[in-house]
Amino acid sequence: MSKNVTVNANYNMKHLLKFIKLGKPQFAVGLFFYFSLGALLGVLFNAQFVLSKFILGFAIIFLSTWAVHYHNDYFDFDSDQYGIPTAISGGSGVLIEHPEWRNKSKIMGITLIGLAIAISALLTYLFSYPITFVLFVIIANLIAWVYAAPPFKLSYRGLGEFGNTAIGLLFPGLGYFAIIGTLNLPFFIFAIPMLFLQLLFTISVEIPDMEGDRLGGKMTWIASKGRKFGFQIIAISGILATISFLLLSYTNLFPAIIDFRIIAVISLIPMSLGVIELIKNPNDKATATKFCIYNLAGIFITVILINLYFLSLLK
Repeated sequence: MSKNVTVNANYNMKHLLKFIKLGKPQFAVGLFFYFSLGALLGVLFNAQFVLSKFILGFAIIFLSTWAVHYHNDYFDFDSDQYGIPTAISGGSGVLIEHPEWRNKSKIMGITLIGLAIAISALLTYLFSYPITFVLFVIIANLIAWVYAAPPFKLSYRGLGEFGNTAIGLLFPGLGYFAIIGTLNLPFFIFAIPMLFLQLLFTISVEIPDMEGDRLGGKMTWIASKGRKFGFQIIAISGILATISFLLLSYTNLFPAIIDFRIIAVISLIPMSLGVIELIKNPNDKATATKFCIYNLAGIFITVILINLYFLSLLK
């Protein structure tokens, strides 16, 4: 009897871990640095750092991002039949192995979104924030939902890049909003280079999936125009991100202690990778995927270094 109990427990644990893998929680953890970037910018504007605001705000972004993979895998089930997941792209592959979990995946996604909205309402109540904070969280989740969900299905209509790129504003925006209590002009100006970095990220995760997306009917920019076009967008996005960071120095909207020339230098990491890739023009999937992995690593290193720079400015 005890042996059967042990076998069943191991079986259940194995399936639980697979179901967690379906949500790719590691991506939600990685976005901590996007969130903290916005929060630190708020502190540099002399907002008081309140740990409970930070924790509740990050809980919102963690749950919202975790939800994305559950509902996207649900709606992309048919198209994912044609693709092979990579370390940075494609579905988790879990629903392909366990199609009986489809409804559970959708329910999990909706549940996590509900929890994120509930926490945003709690934070709004505790700190007397405007109702726009809750609306901000709802809109962020809605953008993620319509990426693959009918009737909009943005990724199947050549519009998915706009939704994904908005993450460059939404995630640091949530950190900024959670700490400072509003979104203002300086943040939206700061978000411009972040949008370019996020476009670079978005195209990088689309490139490995080109063949599968074409077969599955997803009309991403890469599926429509090919990998060469993608690497051109990556290089241009990297260049524009660096130029944008440099130009922020001339806006007089930010605290004088922030030297955006330093941040521009940091942003040379993804920009340089983009230029190298533009020159090399890798077209085969294996080589292109390798470069795209470098791109994501470069972006995360850039965001982490900007975080560290902002931390160094705090007294």
